[in-house]
Amino acid sequence: MRLRLRAGAPAPVAAAAALVMVLAGACSGDEDVRPVGTVKAASTLGPGEGALALVTLPGYLENGGSDPRVDWVTPFQERTGCKVSWKVAKDSQEMADLLQNPSRRYDGVSAPPEVAGRLIANDHVAPVNPDLVEGYKKLEPRLRNLLKRDGKVYGVPYVWGSNLIMYDTRAVPGAPSGRSALFDPAQAKRYSGRLIMRDSPLSIAEAALYLRGEDRKLKISDPYALTRKQLDAAAKVLAAQRPHVGAYWETPADAVSAFAGGDAVLGQVWPYQVDVLTRAGKPVQGVAPSGGVTGWMNAWMIGARGEHPSCMYQWLQWTASPDVQQQVAEWSGVAPANPQACTGDRLRAAFCSAYRVGDRDYLDKVIFAYAPSRICGGGQREDTERDCTDYAEWTQAWIKATKS
Repeated sequence: MRLRLRAGAPAPVAAAAALVMVLAGACSGDEDVRPVGTVKAASTLGPGEGALALVTLPGYLENGGSDPRVDWVTPFQERTGCKVSWKVAKDSQEMADLLQNPSRRYDGVSAPPEVAGRLIANDHVAPVNPDLVEGYKKLEPRLRNLLKRDGKVYGVPYVWGSNLIMYDTRAVPGAPSGRSALFDPAQAKRYSGRLIMRDSPLSIAEAALYLRGEDRKLKISDPYALTRKQLDAAAKVLAAQRPHVGAYWETPADAVSAFAGGDAVLGQVWPYQVDVLTRAGKPVQGVAPSGGVTGWMNAWMIGARGEHPSCMYQWLQWTASPDVQQQVAEWSGVAPANPQACTGDRLRAAFCSAYRVGDRDYLDKVIFAYAPSRICGGGQREDTERDCTDYAEWTQAWIKATKS
């Protein structure tokens, strides 16, 4: 029996927190895109309201409970007088449901890409006024542009990462040059049972990029904007790969364990696993696949029904600061959105190099994930074509290809 590890949005490895992937059909209704902008951005702020209610995935908000040395909540409360309460969503779908529930009044959410786009499209988050966020302009410019719609900003970048191919140098002769090593049946068969993939519908984009080079008749351009024909073709590639996959990983720690124990020799990972295993002396290397590197960003967004806007803006400023960014990056095993976290005596130079912090040339080439939508481009482009597939369809395709 093949081991199936769970996979989901970025999570703190130190806490080994589990994020459960979005299940089939859970997204029904989310893709009915409506014009954004019914909730206006704040123009001025008054004194803090004394409270702040947030939603997050495991590990993105720490008050010393997991490790007394890791705490960016208590200093914030002491400085601002805003008492923080939060709900840890078990997965990205629960996170979306909480923000979309009209009886809930959360002030903010640390949203992964598959959640952020749906919240914007359905007006469950408010635009951000960057002028009210001290330090906003210090964040990576490429990241700041990812959540702009119709000239408005809908999130403040928090952390990011990219998807690499990692291989065991003892078992795999030579660095894989592209995704053929994972998806070409003849090549994948060489390491059958010892391949790993991230367990997420967004991994369909990896198969789409493989097909972009292998089958030009499909005319795939944006791997996150797929027509039904293109999605079906990508799902077929994943189904053919499935017999050779030993594990679909959820938490980054799962992928580390698979390689450390010899159960995996080749697969899709983040810079975190490469960094951890390399520092532990394991014979692994990570490569950016040819044909385009995919990535993701988590951002803090303002709830449309929030009751504490002043405290929320203070939180946005706080979490964008280099000292907090340092803590989040080290604890979660992700790249900070503020490159100043790599200045002074904050993050190790080796860490910043491994995670490509401040590498503008690299960032400009990353294809960042967003929630697939029936409107091609997920609202990020000016076109209004509606012949693409949405995240619910991606979820169904992923489950059918990898689990049935």
